[in-house]
Amino acid sequence: MVHLYNLHPFGSQQVVPCKREPERVCGGGRDALFVAAGCKVEAFAVAGQELCQPRCAFSTLGRVLRMVYSEAGTGSKTSQLEPDDFVICQKPTELLGEKSEQSGLSVTLESMGWADGSTEYCHVRHLLYRRFTPDVSFYSLADEIKLHSLHLLPVFHTGLLTSDGKNVSQEKELLSLFCFFSLPHVGYLYMVVKAVELMSIYQYPEKSQQAVLTPQFLHVITSNNLQCFTVRCSAAAAREEDPYMDTTLKACPPVSLDVCALRIQLFIGLKAICHFKNHIILLTKAEPEATPERRESPKRLLSRKDNSVKNKIPPAVEAGWNLYIVNTVSPVQLYKEMVDYSNTYKTVKTQSCIHLLSEAHLLVRAALMDTGQLEPGERAELLEAFKESCGHLGDCYSRLDTQHSHLTLPYYKMSGLSMAEVLARVDWAAENEPQKYEKGLIFYINHSLYENLDEELSEELAAKVVQMFHVTEPKQLPHVLCSPSMKNVNPLTALSYLSKLDTYGFSSILVTLTKAAVALKMGDLATYGSEMKSHSEMKLVCGFILEPRLLIQQRKGQMVPTELAGHLKDTQPGLLVAAVLGLQKNNKIGIEEADSFFKVLCGQDEDKIPQLLVDFWEAQLVACLPDVVLQELCFKLTSQYIWRLSKRQPPDTTPLQTSEDLINACSHFGLIYPWVHILVSSDSLADKNYKEDLSKLQSLICGPSFDIASIIPFLEPLSEDTATGLSVHILCRTRLREYEQCLDMLLERCPQAVIPYANHELREENRTLWWKKLLPELCQRIRCGGEKYQLYLSPLKEALSVVAVELELRDFLNVLPEDGTAAFFLPYLLYCSRKKSLT
Repeated sequence: MVHLYNLHPFGSQQVVPCKREPERVCGGGRDALFVAAGCKVEAFAVAGQELCQPRCAFSTLGRVLRMVYSEAGTGSKTSQLEPDDFVICQKPTELLGEKSEQSGLSVTLESMGWADGSTEYCHVRHLLYRRFTPDVSFYSLADEIKLHSLHLLPVFHTGLLTSDGKNVSQEKELLSLFCFFSLPHVGYLYMVVKAVELMSIYQYPEKSQQAVLTPQFLHVITSNNLQCFTVRCSAAAAREEDPYMDTTLKACPPVSLDVCALRIQLFIGLKAICHFKNHIILLTKAEPEATPERRESPKRLLSRKDNSVKNKIPPAVEAGWNLYIVNTVSPVQLYKEMVDYSNTYKTVKTQSCIHLLSEAHLLVRAALMDTGQLEPGERAELLEAFKESCGHLGDCYSRLDTQHSHLTLPYYKMSGLSMAEVLARVDWAAENEPQKYEKGLIFYINHSLYENLDEELSEELAAKVVQMFHVTEPKQLPHVLCSPSMKNVNPLTALSYLSKLDTYGFSSILVTLTKAAVALKMGDLATYGSEMKSHSEMKLVCGFILEPRLLIQQRKGQMVPTELAGHLKDTQPGLLVAAVLGLQKNNKIGIEEADSFFKVLCGQDEDKIPQLLVDFWEAQLVACLPDVVLQELCFKLTSQYIWRLSKRQPPDTTPLQTSEDLINACSHFGLIYPWVHILVSSDSLADKNYKEDLSKLQSLICGPSFDIASIIPFLEPLSEDTATGLSVHILCRTRLREYEQCLDMLLERCPQAVIPYANHELREENRTLWWKKLLPELCQRIRCGGEKYQLYLSPLKEALSVVAVELELRDFLNVLPEDGTAAFFLPYLLYCSRKKSLT
């Protein structure tokens, strides 16, 4: 279907002052027009609205049959290959892409110039084969079914309207290629890049003689009319260039949109047409009228067999001709006319309004993609027109009840209009009149409120939005009120509409939490407390998962905790931690975002870790979240425990869980080894919080999950000279199976813990360390005497008891010191010798 409008794409026109009747015409360069007649070529300067001025003339070696301009100059051909005639076949055929090679037609490349091997750089690619079977009864002459025009139109990358906004390099990169060919009564436009696809069919209102394709229009001439049709090249190219097209971010009228005729302008005697930048070159030729011959005299009539009157053209009379340059109006000027034209459909709310505005949008988009035609000041003007056209289309889809009302969102986004500016364009009803809200507008407002646009609506507009959703989608009201854009809504108004939801049967945990947040904003702590107590903590967590913005909002790219989050920090920190943990479990907040939230909420610098964040990390370990990197989380906790222990820095708030709670609830926190308690029992100066941090650190090291080697370099702040530091160092080395070093450290620093350590750690394959390491070390230290003699004596006796049980008598004798006192070792030797008989 072709829509017909009466617009004005053609502007001024002028006559080209060529001396001979043109036979071939082509344009080139920035402002050159070449006209050939016979062996003569004239060149003219064409500059905007100024008169066409002769530039030069030259002769060719033969009659010019075809003329083409290239960047290096103008080339003319003096021979021509005429196309084969069409054959009327029984069955129409269309072969696309590689299948077109099956047509049986072969193409051979031949060079017409110097034999320089240039054909090696040329390749033949089959794009399309089409065979027609016209209705012979409809057409009377062979000329009615003859192909008369064929054009290939390349479109290159521009980068002007892509999502990244970056221009491409100066080198041209092909984006799309379009193929157009025409019969006298119908034309076909194909896209032939990645796949060959029929885009548009043009049914001409009368027989055409020639057609030219441009990025913006299809110009067709008949014997007496110049016709201008719209094309869909920019719509197809836009989808090739921008991956975000046809999403909630970007939109473009479809390639399948019906084409339209913008203008059918009378032009007598049209014979040929070509296109050059924003100029249409037309050749007109008025055939001389035939004049009847005078009748012969009666005497001569007797000798003639045929005495009828004959028409004859005097040989001296030549047909009149003119070569015209018709300037097309600027895209912005035509765009404005199309917008004005569309206003005639605005009140009746028809699809015609959308169609014409879509044509206007594609016109501007095509002009922006045709960068070679843009003057220095045109780009900014076109970009402004582009945004304006997006706004007009957004208006249409927001007001008209169509199946494509969702397009309101991307078009308004591309327009650059703020939400307040969009709402200002709405036709609001008078105060006592009913207001109708179309689904396109609701869709746009709903999505915009979810997308944190850093825009705060005025109290008046916020009230209109609340009323809008109260009427159309009351279940969305809690979500609407949680948007940062609704910050200025009157709390009493909000509470009133939320209370109505209860009476409508929409009561839910989300309504409860929203009412609590509004009441807190009003300072009504009684209502706040009543709402928060009406549901269990688990249900409240579910409510926060449904609407995270009750706790966390984004403003100007920054995370901002809400007033409700701040209140929960002071009154119900456990609920707050559980809620954020729920958000993370449901992918509503990332790991780093959650950490930043607690830091901002607690007013801490990036370098300082508040206790509430430590509580959150501990809760993450307990919850065993699958997406949390376990080692990273363990490292965060151990680093914080170590820092606080080294600085003797107490937590800023009371921890939510004790070490015992964590051990009982989480497999990552292990039971603390019994010998550890002996090590730290001597530190009587430690307070409760200090002991809790130490116990959590020791428990985490004793657990099965932590990669101990990763924490070793960070143990330096914990000195081995303290009981706390010693316990942590020995625990880590024990987990790394460095038992001999641990025994040395214990013998030096805490001999009373050696035997409990050995009983717990020196088992199975490590059992031999009792007599290979521990017993010789104890004997050596006792032999040296000193103030720790008594401290080593008791562990030696314990060690001898264990070794006597483990070894045979001969082996036991071999591990005893040669210079030892026999009376001291005799009881153990007797036991070792009798144990076989005892068993």
